[in-house]
Amino acid sequence: MQLKKAGILTKLVVLVLIIAATVSLLRMQGQIALAMSEREELKLLVAQQTQVNADLQDAVDHSDDPGRQADIARGELGLAAPGEKVIIFTD
Repeated sequence: MQLKKAGILTKLVVLVLIIAATVSLLRMQGQIALAMSEREELKLLVAQQTQVNADLQDAVDHSDDPGRQADIARGELGLAAPGEKVIIFTD
């Protein structure tokens, strides 16, 4: 059996296919790098939001605690208990 040599057109088609595959792979590599970067950013956001959720859940779970209510009244509302004197330090 005798093999036929590939013609110039066949060689050209194979070359174009190899170039197209290479360009496609390079483009995909860039997209993968971008997706991995976005994934890391999203992981950070998820961790931050998980902490916020835990803090909020703790606040809800302990909302009836008199000590916490007093801290909120003093710190956020500027109130004082009867007979208590408020001293404000300034720089």
